[in-house]
Amino acid sequence: MKWLMARRSALREREIMRGRSELGMTLIEIMVVVAIIGLLLGTVGVVAFNKWKKAQVTNAKQVVKNIEQAIEHYALENSGKSCPKELKELVPSQIKKVPKDPWGEELVYKCPGEQNTGGADISSKGPDKKEGTDDDINSWEL
Repeated sequence: MKWLMARRSALREREIMRGRSELGMTLIEIMVVVAIIGLLLGTVGVVAFNKWKKAQVTNAKQVVKNIEQAIEHYALENSGKSCPKELKELVPSQIKKVPKDPWGEELVYKCPGEQNTGGADISSKGPDKKEGTDDDINSWEL
């Protein structure tokens, strides 16, 4: 009987030892999983950042278009005036407040316009926040 119990105990120990090596993960396996997760997060981050930048440009275009429409309404209400001297004159009759572009900069406003001679020129300085560069968003180009 003792012999049988000793044999069972030895078999259990072997099963336990065999199970331990199969249950655990090696350091290399963990590092591979972490690397894969890192690559996935990096890819998602890059895609999301690019989408965010495009959304800012789209938002800036919409802000410029909204100001253009507010100026058109202003001209209809104030016959004889094609556009206000400053954007502040649109508040509160046309807009709640003078908006900024998505990069936190004031819009560039000229009335009468140099490009749009019959109305106003409205521009966002764009992501570089510098006036007169290629990334500017201009009302006459929309």
